[in-house]
Amino acid sequence: MRLSSNSFADGHRIPGEFAFGVPDAANHVGLGRNRNPHLAWSDVPEGVKSFALICLDPDVPSKGDDVNQESRSVPADLPRVDFFHWVLVDLPAELREIAAGEFSNDVTPRGKAGPAAPHGARRGLNDFTVLFANDNDMRGEYFGYDGPLPPWNDERMHHYIFTLYALDVERLPLEGHFNGPTALAAIQKHILAQASLTGTYTLNPKLA
Repeated sequence: MRLSSNSFADGHRIPGEFAFGVPDAANHVGLGRNRNPHLAWSDVPEGVKSFALICLDPDVPSKGDDVNQESRSVPADLPRVDFFHWVLVDLPAELREIAAGEFSNDVTPRGKAGPAAPHGARRGLNDFTVLFANDNDMRGEYFGYDGPLPPWNDERMHHYIFTLYALDVERLPLEGHFNGPTALAAIQKHILAQASLTGTYTLNPKLA
């Protein structure tokens, strides 16, 4: 199976229109258009009954002490953890493409609604739900896609791995408000094939 995009090439930078945050000279970070990127897939195996899509960033700092702090930086060698940006399951077997902006076309304070999604799919909670949990203006349940928002002072380039899974079930056994780890655990039991596409992004002017 092959996964591709006309929004960015594998291993290349994700354009700002697909990011939650974009560089801002005055405030370090401004709001981006937060559109989901275009994705298309081919060479699908026989017997596929649905698809699932996960996007995660494995480069998120494991400690937040220095994150977005003036006159400080997040060292590149700091241990990192996964951050889920998109959790999407039950995409129909006949689908071969997701249009840019089809699942997300803006920044939605307090999060997009879910779990219902286009094409009869379901979207899980992404990790902005946790990131904004203590923010009075932004806290909420963030379903579906929200794009890159790495620390503006991070010395490491962030990688965003989009992985499409071809599955042998029409509907994954997930109920209620599921998240990335829960979805992945269910996906692992039903994989016929998978393909990945990786984009990079930074808000650090030194790395841009």
